[in-house]
Amino acid sequence: VVISMLPAGQHVEAVYLGDNGLLKNLPSTTLVIDSSTIAPETAKGVAEAAVAAGITFMDAPVSGGVGGAKAGTLTFICGGEADAFERAKPILEGMGKNIFHAGPHGSGQVAKICNNMLLAILMSGTSEALALGVKNGLDPAVLSEIMKQSSGGNWALNVYNPWPGVMDGVPASRDYEGGFLVNLMNKDLGLAFDNAVKNQAPIPMGSLARNLFALHANEGNGGLDFSSIQKFYYREQG
Repeated sequence: VVISMLPAGQHVEAVYLGDNGLLKNLPSTTLVIDSSTIAPETAKGVAEAAVAAGITFMDAPVSGGVGGAKAGTLTFICGGEADAFERAKPILEGMGKNIFHAGPHGSGQVAKICNNMLLAILMSGTSEALALGVKNGLDPAVLSEIMKQSSGGNWALNVYNPWPGVMDGVPASRDYEGGFLVNLMNKDLGLAFDNAVKNQAPIPMGSLARNLFALHANEGNGGLDFSSIQKFYYREQG
């Protein structure tokens, strides 16, 4: 079994399809699980090359971040043949809590970019609401609790609060260090945008989130956790 998790599609192609790529050197009994987040078309291309080489391939991007990786509670979103999924599932259960079979090759990537586009939208909206409340004199911790128990509750607010000091153990409370970088979120939002153009799918909220995170990165925040988008809405916090 070979498991890889690389930054972008070009890295996956280089590792597996390069002049001395793994597909030319692995035995046909190998199960390849690629947990990178890349374009569905790239995953399909690598899968086709693997099948031609007699190697079983599955795209299996993850959700859950650094915390989920440390705790072994990641979500794996798998694309590939059903028999490959059944073979991979016991292996992935050693690292994750939720293991999904989204469909054929590339399906894991489609599901992942949809999830991360929604996550970016939720984090942007949560940060915007918190900033508005604070500018009106509200305590961000109190406002967070109110929204958590109301219809505004969502993962970004409930589990990954972007306001510094409101929640322990999240990047916002350690100067936005660690976690899921703005640069990586930008990459994923770009994948979602490109896929939407190809499939003529309207994504007005996703496009806006992409622009917001791109601007945030261009202001020197690309190496911070993506919850640092809070700084875009409330710059006075230093």
